[in-house]
Amino acid sequence: MNENQTLEQIQNFEGKYPKQLWYLFFSEMWERFCFYGMRGMLTFFMVNQLFMEEKIANLQYGATQAFVYAFTFIGGMFADKILGFRKSLFWGGLLMIIGSCILAYDPKTFLFLGISFNIIGTGFFKPNISTIVGALYKSGDSRRDAGFSLFYSGINIGALLGGYACISIGKGTFLTSFVPENYRWNVAFGLAAIVMLISLLTFTYTRKTLGPIGLSPLSDENDKKSFIGKKWYEYFVYIGAIAIIPLIMKMVANTQYTDWFMYFIGPFSLLYLFYEMSKHTLSENKKLIAALLFIVFSVIFWAIFEQAGGSLSIFAANNLNDKLFSVITLDPNGVNNAANSLFVIIFAPIIGIIWIAMAKRKIEPNTVIKFGLGFLFLGFAFYTFYATRFFAGTNGIASLDVFTLAYFIVTLGELCLSPIGLSIMTKLSPARLQGVMMGMWFLASAYGQYVAGLFGASIVSDIENASAMDKLISYTNGYKDFALYAVISGVILIAISPLMRKLMQDVR
Repeated sequence: MNENQTLEQIQNFEGKYPKQLWYLFFSEMWERFCFYGMRGMLTFFMVNQLFMEEKIANLQYGATQAFVYAFTFIGGMFADKILGFRKSLFWGGLLMIIGSCILAYDPKTFLFLGISFNIIGTGFFKPNISTIVGALYKSGDSRRDAGFSLFYSGINIGALLGGYACISIGKGTFLTSFVPENYRWNVAFGLAAIVMLISLLTFTYTRKTLGPIGLSPLSDENDKKSFIGKKWYEYFVYIGAIAIIPLIMKMVANTQYTDWFMYFIGPFSLLYLFYEMSKHTLSENKKLIAALLFIVFSVIFWAIFEQAGGSLSIFAANNLNDKLFSVITLDPNGVNNAANSLFVIIFAPIIGIIWIAMAKRKIEPNTVIKFGLGFLFLGFAFYTFYATRFFAGTNGIASLDVFTLAYFIVTLGELCLSPIGLSIMTKLSPARLQGVMMGMWFLASAYGQYVAGLFGASIVSDIENASAMDKLISYTNGYKDFALYAVISGVILIAISPLMRKLMQDVR
């Protein structure tokens, strides 16, 4: 591996993808195995092992995931100002390993302690590896969207494997002859720790191929004395991340504290961004305003999309059969966690190549239209979730086939929005705000997760002890409402696309 490349040499790569993208692909893949494995287990574990009510479990899920993504803004800010992307990523991965090991030891007793380590770790890891991907491309490189689509495929390979394996091991429907019954959940959480270690080792071994990308902004080879003094800034970040664990535990365990935190972090992030905008030109600020509009719409998208970890998880457990195509027996919760990822793996590279081919012919839709299409597909998908009621028996058990079809449509919407969103944040952001803006993109996911929990709780609030058929009707009525919200949002976004394009200027 060539470890002495300049930034210009890295960005002047030949072919469709830079070689460094593949290294980041595998590191992100295993980290996402850990994350989605955890996400897929959380609601089911709380309902069936901690015996929480479904409404409380939905709220708890939304709160936990909101904190995970909210801390990506904080992680991005520290990366921009102190640690740099590489050290942030390594530190975050280390914290996630510790958190997963705690959960593997005793998930019932130490659930919130382990989750708190994972929350902070993800905050340091997630936004910064995505920012590094963006730095592999020159401004205006038409291959960037395709690169993020491939990177997104790596995310979903990990999500597929982790999403299916962890919940299935915990429930006892996978590897039952190898895992003793009383250790199923310990092994499920322990598997997340093992793959996170693989992710961290992958990044550590290949990071020197990144040249100057992601180094600490405090580094200065010409002023080593000053740099040594500033190293204490890094130590304070590390110490602060550990010291805040008890506070995170308290806030995660009580959803009322989550409400207060979400009321604070959003306005704070906006005020911080406006402060930073005062240092930039009018042209740069117009692009940042466009980025903010994308972020606002993405909150709505994720609030609907992220029913996957909440209400759809309970729906899969209570209201789906276990037969795919009437032949293949699969755990419905495993399908709920993994189907979307499988479709992304298959179709992300294909759609990425389609974007490149359309760009060469000058017919590629601009980013705003892609976002609008993402919402329309999402709406169609939730109408399909609603339609599962028409394929159910009198016992309230619906078709796994229709449910899986809905996830295929969800995937088309996601591929029009999520990898494109990662890409557009790097296009619209000035270099000194790359980490912050990527963090704000994920902060939008935090609000989406938070609202997803409220949405999920709203459709189960009166049916805790209802029959399977009553639950089917209540859930699918909710999904029909979500579908309408998505379609309306997509139409509005496409309608305002001329205004958005003016703000974006030369960025497509």
